[in-house]
Amino acid sequence: MKKADVFEFFRRLAEDNPHPETELESVNDYTLLVAVVMSAQATDAGVNKATRALFAIVDTPAKMVALGLDGLKQHIRTIGLFNTKAKNVIALSEALIADHDGQVPNDRAALEKLPGVGRKTANVVMNVAFGAETFAVDTHIFRVGNRTGLARGKTPNAVESVLDRVVPQPFRLHAHHWLILHGRYICKARTPECWRCQVVDLCAFKPKSPAPKQKTVTAD
Repeated sequence: MKKADVFEFFRRLAEDNPHPETELESVNDYTLLVAVVMSAQATDAGVNKATRALFAIVDTPAKMVALGLDGLKQHIRTIGLFNTKAKNVIALSEALIADHDGQVPNDRAALEKLPGVGRKTANVVMNVAFGAETFAVDTHIFRVGNRTGLARGKTPNAVESVLDRVVPQPFRLHAHHWLILHGRYICKARTPECWRCQVVDLCAFKPKSPAPKQKTVTAD
């Protein structure tokens, strides 16, 4: 995608949604970290449903450790892979207490040392909690980057590298939110809704998906 087209791509997404935000619910940096860990291979809506009651009583690593593994599992049992995620959350909470005075660190290397925290999770936390210009490549961004021609790559890290190179100011801070939302609601995996896409003329995907036919209602 040409440099001018990349700028126009994000300009239109920004015009449609000037202040995009993560759809994961949290009450502070710590609960954001927990929510992002929970969201792996799960929907944001499913994570929010499970964590609302949890975050009402647990908003620090110390409170999570006090709740314990079994108590945490009871709150998140509706989330996929909840057994593994519960173990990781307890372990990362203990690590935050031991190594970071109970605070979420604001650099990628420290975040990635925490149990259950990979590059994508670290990028989300750095962006949302600390305002870093990071690109957290999930399945939506990976699909949108490759399908549109914005950032092609065979791996999430490759797509992230391209995005870091091509996304211009003033769009870098919110770029990954716009791409996630675009992939979640318009550029869908099975059938992209090209007929209502703001950037359809800039996109390399062919053929464009047609609008669904309206059902004809006949009088009895």
